Amino acid sequence: MRPLRSPWVMTLLVNLMAGYLRLVYATLRWTREGQEHAQAVWARSLRDKSGAILALWHSRVPVGPTTWPQGPDKPEIRVLVSQSRDGEFIARTIGKLGLPSIRGSSVKKTDTAKNKGGEQAFRDMVKWVRDGGAMAITPDGPRGPVEEMQKGALALARMTGAPVLFVGLAMKPCLRLGTWDRTIIPLPFAKAAMVWDEPVTMGRDDDPDALVTDWAAKLSAVNRRAEAIVGETPV
Repeated sequence: MRPLRSPWVMTLLVNLMAGYLRLVYATLRWTREGQEHAQAVWARSLRDKSGAILALWHSRVPVGPTTWPQGPDKPEIRVLVSQSRDGEFIARTIGKLGLPSIRGSSVKKTDTAKNKGGEQAFRDMVKWVRDGGAMAITPDGPRGPVEEMQKGALALARMTGAPVLFVGLAMKPCLRLGTWDRTIIPLPFAKAAMVWDEPVTMGRDDDPDALVTDWAAKLSAVNRRAEAIVGETPV
């Protein structure tokens, strides 16, 4: 986005988006399913000082903060955000909503010379989760393909042993941006749904190739369920 190249435009847009999302979050009319799965992970994490991983598709980033508001009833969370200009906008916006970021992008298979902080970000995430924090990731981000899970989520789960929670989000009415993933922007007083699946874990001997498709299907399934609840047509 060219407007984001200007520092003052970036600041203005960040403040506008953060203010808008605060307003919308306060007016959404929620239906929640499977919340007990998240609550059980939160309670165990606080009790055992163990970490957790939250996975949501990239198109749900603008409403992601509603799933894990910072508070004493759950472990503190960080969000993985790319080091791109768009990522800077996302990081600054969610930062104003109370969610700090860990910055970095995955290494591209087609250009391994361009490692946009991915290795350091992964080390930072592993340490954070092992120390008892939670990590939010969008396993099809930052550029897709849509709802196709990359193996970074599995690698983080394998290295930390932390449970992974899949959450699906939908709202109606909402706006769909013209981005690669048709990002959702909620509208005030929209009907909203948040659906959690049971947590999963990955052992060091598990085969990531065997799990990546299953995990992607689980994450897509909770989103389809959330869309069905609010009557939104899947895109």
